[in-house]
Amino acid sequence: MKEHYFVIGDIHGQITMLEQLLQKWNREKQQLVFVGDLGDRGENPKACFERARQLVLEEGAICLRGNHEEMLLNFMNHPEQYIENYAMNGGLVTINSFIDEEIEGKKPKELAEKLQQQAPWLKPFIESLPLKVEWGNYLIVHAGVDLTIKDWKETSNQNLVWIREGFYDQPNNTGKTIIFGHTVTAMLNEKQSDASIWLSGDGKIGIDGGAVYGGSLHGIVIDQSGMIEQYSIPNTGYAFNNLLRKES
Repeated sequence: MKEHYFVIGDIHGQITMLEQLLQKWNREKQQLVFVGDLGDRGENPKACFERARQLVLEEGAICLRGNHEEMLLNFMNHPEQYIENYAMNGGLVTINSFIDEEIEGKKPKELAEKLQQQAPWLKPFIESLPLKVEWGNYLIVHAGVDLTIKDWKETSNQNLVWIREGFYDQPNNTGKTIIFGHTVTAMLNEKQSDASIWLSGDGKIGIDGGAVYGGSLHGIVIDQSGMIEQYSIPNTGYAFNNLLRKES
């Protein structure tokens, strides 16, 4: 077992930023963990899925399932039912990155079939992704856990990938430090323009820096004593958006 964990926040297709961040990763000493949301929006979702899968298969990385992986899986299983929701949340960018032809005008079922033809590995990969990982004093999860119930371990699978209120706004009495993505840190920090890592003071660490919105892609290194390093790759393409609205 490696002595450190290197945990990476929501990527959302930003492959160049991901590769820059991976340069900070020490593969010999650090267990690599992705908190999910590899695609939808961004520069190249396909490349992010391929890179994460390669690191899982060849380097023993752990990739959690985020709500955007969940939406993609729902679309592949039930395209007519879920296309509107998936498209609204950036899914067409992911579909377009996998399908090497014009997608406009195609029926949802045809898009789902072509996607699975082009990348037959994608659906099994998403289905294999765990929803959380526990390591000593740490819990790493995409969205959070339900802190309004007596035992957080009874948190539903849906809340593990979707929860916001009921987690970040509740006291953490789990006895664990919880590292999560999903909720952009600008929504949690005092200033809406602040995309830095969020530290709650009661053992919650938010690392979704809104990379695809002009924020930062965060990576943190932890051992059982706490966070020992943190890295942030800024998106220099455009100014950081004021995220007053909730993002999926």
